[in-house]
Amino acid sequence: MPKGIKKQNLPQKTCLVCSKPFTWRKKWERDWDNIKCCSEKCKRKKTTQV
Repeated sequence: MPKGIKKQNLPQKTCLVCSKPFTWRKKWERDWDNIKCCSEKCKRKKTTQV
């Protein structure tokens, strides 16, 4: 059995701020369900738009 998952088979989400798709990252492994934005820049932009 091969180790790991191919990049094209990783889960994807759409950023709430910029509406671009982004894929799962190892550093988001434990918190993937709570990730809503693709980057810190979008995360900051989201909080200033409220």
